[in-house]
Amino acid sequence: MNYLLAIDWSTVGVKAAQFILSFSILILLHEFGHYITAKWFKCRVEKFYLFFNPWFSLWKKKKGETEYGLGWIPLGGYVKISGMIDESMDKEQMKLPPQPFEFRSKPAWQRLIIMLGGIVVNIILAILIFIAILWVWGKEYMPPSNARYGIVADSLAQTIGLRDGDILLKVGDKEVKNLLKLRGDIVYNEGASIISVKRNDSVVNLSYDEKIVRKLNSRSAGDFVTIRAHFIVEKFAKNSPAEKAGIRAGDRIIGVNGAAALYYNDFKKLVTGKKNEKITLAVLRNTDTLNIPVMLDSDGRLGVNARSLEQMGFKYETTKYSFFEAIPAGFRECWNTLGNYMKGLKQLFNGKAKASESVGSVLSIGGIYPGFWDWQIFWTLTAVFSIILAFMNILPIPGLDGGHALFTLLEMITGRKPSDKFLEYAQMVGMVLLLGLMAYAMGLDIWRIFK
Repeated sequence: MNYLLAIDWSTVGVKAAQFILSFSILILLHEFGHYITAKWFKCRVEKFYLFFNPWFSLWKKKKGETEYGLGWIPLGGYVKISGMIDESMDKEQMKLPPQPFEFRSKPAWQRLIIMLGGIVVNIILAILIFIAILWVWGKEYMPPSNARYGIVADSLAQTIGLRDGDILLKVGDKEVKNLLKLRGDIVYNEGASIISVKRNDSVVNLSYDEKIVRKLNSRSAGDFVTIRAHFIVEKFAKNSPAEKAGIRAGDRIIGVNGAAALYYNDFKKLVTGKKNEKITLAVLRNTDTLNIPVMLDSDGRLGVNARSLEQMGFKYETTKYSFFEAIPAGFRECWNTLGNYMKGLKQLFNGKAKASESVGSVLSIGGIYPGFWDWQIFWTLTAVFSIILAFMNILPIPGLDGGHALFTLLEMITGRKPSDKFLEYAQMVGMVLLLGLMAYAMGLDIWRIFK
């Protein structure tokens, strides 16, 4: 109960709203890919649903031969095409003689196009979103040289020799272009095992092994590196202990209990574990240094917001694109995202990632969205998940589009169509497998929450 009370439900609500909107867009357009190709080849589409609707629907309306509806289980959607063995498992219809408007009556090449329609739409959607993002916002990054005080290395980063104040140079033979993407550079640059940094006036090469990649793939991994910056007070929370003690906006905290704290990470180290304790802060105000006693609250906090990196003059660079420049860049972004996702899946099988630490359900996916509304982040995540949805659906697993497509391709090659009974059993096996994977992922998330 205390755990539930500690949750910021307003943040959870914002995350959930973004997740539901994003996946509703992806599901609707994926199913529309099947719908429009089925109609193109004159198949009868009996149902078009967002979300699943066992027993009842939240909303439904029949127009022409198709029932459009909204289900109550937000785990997907479906298009029911006459004469097709799918998740509806409508065996009675399959016992009747084939009709010209049924899926099973169409040539194999038409059935293949219908099955791949949703995947194609998801890929096109991702490319269009990436093009729009690059055109409207460009691509923002933090060059390591712009982090004038270097990095903050967390405990994992320190195990490979990284130190606070280091300036990142390379991962393997590739230059680090975005300081905040170092984690991804290490995980996806599979041929690399060396990080080069500038430390004082020397270049230092630090080696790492697969254990670091495995830990970075874990959900328990921290930030790895962040930007080192001063701690300058910007504003105060309600009932702020610091404000009551006489701290002012614009003050720079430079020490705690006589120990130097020139940067924010130094301050955090010195106050960690101190709750309801009185500490003495060394504060730089204009040109004066003041020592101010402050009583930390029950969470060990001062109740202040620090100035952002931008407010302190840290400069993010932005690569701008014209509309025509954004088109090939959007294709590249889509391809690179797919490539990184496939590398991540490969690492599940080569030992560089563990399923128990990397796999997650809708709970994990929803948690990726920020606790505030940012359209650039929203559309970026929508594009990424559109690619993932396309890739997952093309896997040759019965029950997925890829499984149906595989059987159709085999039919086109051999000239022999699988029997309806075989397709029914394959569909059941695929559904059991997929439901099992979903249950496993959900179980992992629930276990992580209680852990």
